[in-house]
Amino acid sequence: MAEYSRLAKGHFTSTGNAQIVNLPFQPDRIEILNFTAMATPANHGVPKAWWDVSMGQGTALALINNATPVLTSGQVLTNGFSTFAAGQLLQYGPLVLLGTTGGAGIAKTSGTVLTVTTAAAHGLQPGDWIVFQNLYETSSTGMQQICGIPFQVQSANFTTTVFQVAWLGNASNLTAIDTSATGACGFKKILYPTLYEPGVCYPYTITVTSGVGTVTCTAPHNFKVGQEIAFRIPSVYGAQNLNSLPNVLIPGSPNNYFVASVPSATQFTFANAPVLSTAFTVNATFASFPGLNFAQCVAVGDVNTGGDLYAGGNLYPSPSIYTNLSSASTINGPAIQGAYINNTSQGFVVGAGNVKVGAASADTSSFLVGANNDVIYWAAYLDDYSVN
Repeated sequence: MAEYSRLAKGHFTSTGNAQIVNLPFQPDRIEILNFTAMATPANHGVPKAWWDVSMGQGTALALINNATPVLTSGQVLTNGFSTFAAGQLLQYGPLVLLGTTGGAGIAKTSGTVLTVTTAAAHGLQPGDWIVFQNLYETSSTGMQQICGIPFQVQSANFTTTVFQVAWLGNASNLTAIDTSATGACGFKKILYPTLYEPGVCYPYTITVTSGVGTVTCTAPHNFKVGQEIAFRIPSVYGAQNLNSLPNVLIPGSPNNYFVASVPSATQFTFANAPVLSTAFTVNATFASFPGLNFAQCVAVGDVNTGGDLYAGGNLYPSPSIYTNLSSASTINGPAIQGAYINNTSQGFVVGAGNVKVGAASADTSSFLVGANNDVIYWAAYLDDYSVN
């Protein structure tokens, strides 16, 4: 039978970390071919693997080149294939601890970067999104001012235990997190950040020169040239005359702007910018964080359904969003980027689990998702009838 079956295929280049594949359905069968491992057989490679929903989440059957190398077969018992449906609520990974528990912390690196170091492998990859929590160095100092903001992990200076995020890293009111930190300070990964929700970005710098405003954000903003935007800036950050409301010139009318250019996925400029009433700064005091709202920029206007502007042709593959380190495909049709992400994320994950052959211990040098730069071809199926 094939009346309701779904079929999909594609490929990706592995980073050595778990790979999320967004689809318009949740598959019940998955198979992958590692083109690189097939073309140049080497020790510990996983050239092919399979999964069926009846096997359980996080498992797989795999072929593996052992240390000889000889091709044999085995199982992935954890961190194998899994499916997901994220719906409309953000989901988070486990808390990764810093400070005294984790033996690492957050350093004030420069005017644009904070550097996070973990005692053990953090499991992230460039392009992942995270949020911090409980960043107390002492009861009255730390980096609680940045907790709750989505940050994107940068590619520069990235290792298995070190990564950087964009922020005013030399701010005088931030106290670096080190091994003397108190409380369960740490961060969580946002598992599927591209859901159907309002498009909001969080600026950490806003400057105005000759009527052009330049905004730099903590993560990709998804805006496009010509898009209408509005600012929401609490008084502690300054630049109050950018706020959408109140409009002192036309009471009751919002004070909005238009995107003039997009130099990068985390930066944009806007036209007709006024001279700032006071300088914009995120160097808020630690004492101000209770109830602190963050400076935000949001997309406004009549078109608010996310994605690329449709210009004719095929509706699929669906448009990509966040075209920086971690661009992602939506599962619905196209419109204009920025306002809403038209996506209820679902699909499957290829994990970085190791292959276990028989009674032997798992081969810690073999990874289901492949090694860094391996080219992986995948196929996913949703069958309309199953006989167990």
